[in-house]
Amino acid sequence: MKGLLIAFGITIGILLLIYIFGYNYFKSIKKRDPAARHFLQIILTYPGVHALFFYKIAHFLYKIKLKLIAEIIMWIARFITHIEIHPGAKIGKRLFIDHGCGVVIGETAIIGDDCTMYHGVTLGGRKFEHVKRHPTIGNNVMLGTGSRILGNVNVGNNVTVAANAMILKDVPDNETVIGIYK
Repeated sequence: MKGLLIAFGITIGILLLIYIFGYNYFKSIKKRDPAARHFLQIILTYPGVHALFFYKIAHFLYKIKLKLIAEIIMWIARFITHIEIHPGAKIGKRLFIDHGCGVVIGETAIIGDDCTMYHGVTLGGRKFEHVKRHPTIGNNVMLGTGSRILGNVNVGNNVTVAANAMILKDVPDNETVIGIYK
């Protein structure tokens, strides 16, 4: 009986994930990750998917002024996934966080649609005032392992940021960034 309840709970959880994210989200991950064999693997084992699931709940609570509850949910998510997403961040459709350990997304960050982010990426601030202090990332952007985008900068559409690159100023559309971009 206990095993049946566990299986039922897992099934409900999987269906809830598919409902919240939509089938196209998992299809886009499968397209971008050659290691993804099937949707069940993505749902059960990808920490980026889990972190974004928690984020969607926390972001809703954050918007209706239940900020402490939202922050506690994201604290739990960070503990489980090692991915830190502030519930105030604005994230577009189909963000794929691959090997997400060490990813940090700040409060005023804005991320466009169809972006891919690898482990160790930081979308951080450079100011301590209550202003827009985190980056805005365009659509279809690939952020390589360990890249740092700091401050209120804009990264255009279709940009590729190499591993361990640092961005400190605006990047136009269709660029590839390596090293320190300042």
